[in-house]
Amino acid sequence: MADMTDSENWSIFITESVKGVVQVNSINLSEGSTFLKSHFKPLVMLLRLLCMSLFFSGANAGLNCMVAPGNLKQIDAGNGDVYGVNDDGNIYRWNVNNWEQVPGQLMHVTAGPAGVWGVNKANTIFKLQEGTWMAVTGLLKQVDAGGNQFLAGVNGLDMIYCLNQMYTNSKSSVTPFTYIDGSLKYYSCGPLGCWGVNSGNNIYYRYSTTLSACQGSNWKYIEGSLVMVEVGTDGSVYGVSPEGNVYTRMGIDAKNPIGTTWEQLDFCSNFKHVTYDAGTLWLLTKKGDIFKCTVTGSPVPTKLS
Repeated sequence: MADMTDSENWSIFITESVKGVVQVNSINLSEGSTFLKSHFKPLVMLLRLLCMSLFFSGANAGLNCMVAPGNLKQIDAGNGDVYGVNDDGNIYRWNVNNWEQVPGQLMHVTAGPAGVWGVNKANTIFKLQEGTWMAVTGLLKQVDAGGNQFLAGVNGLDMIYCLNQMYTNSKSSVTPFTYIDGSLKYYSCGPLGCWGVNSGNNIYYRYSTTLSACQGSNWKYIEGSLVMVEVGTDGSVYGVSPEGNVYTRMGIDAKNPIGTTWEQLDFCSNFKHVTYDAGTLWLLTKKGDIFKCTVTGSPVPTKLS
């Protein structure tokens, strides 16, 4: 993958403390000379690392962050795997300390208890079956494999669907998706239920989703405003606001799967995507740069039941 500092528009990230929250401004050097660009490259990385060093206080005391190599459009972590796609549709899998390219072309990819799935720019759905992408029936623009061995997603009309465990475990390309009432642009599931956001950035929780009845029972409106939401395989919930701020849902447990409040994580950048698994929080900036943060502790108790 391309070095994440390679860009036509170079930016220097300058931190400043405003009401205890680390902010980031940028200076555009697109008109600068090649000399300036080449000499500012290490400075850009240095200032990013300096900025991240300020994470480790206040609301982010449990985070230890680093800049990961590469540039991605979308990323998903689940069941011990991390996959991502870039703007060209190339697919990557995180392997120890770097990305390895996976054959194929996708616009969205997901990994979780239901396996590894993805969709391409034509909304065709694919499942990674024995190392090969197998096209299955149906059309979706976004998929999530984080549920209890079931798949969930939305199509181009924001209609919501899920695929029960007996079909996600099957080697057949015939996938009878179950329709779910409502309208969402992003839908993500975990062991304690499913979360989604609609076109108005309203947040909803779906009750009673199981591996054999993935459609669940009813919706619960949750206060707040998010453009996307992701549920970790431990049941934790993270989301990104329209302004690019990152939030986590507090108070989630088996008796109260919707939690209590949203808590903002104070970063020195704005983000477009977040995903969490096995103690690691992954974030994508609006330019596609990748932050990898080790999380000390989880908002969700170790025992879910």
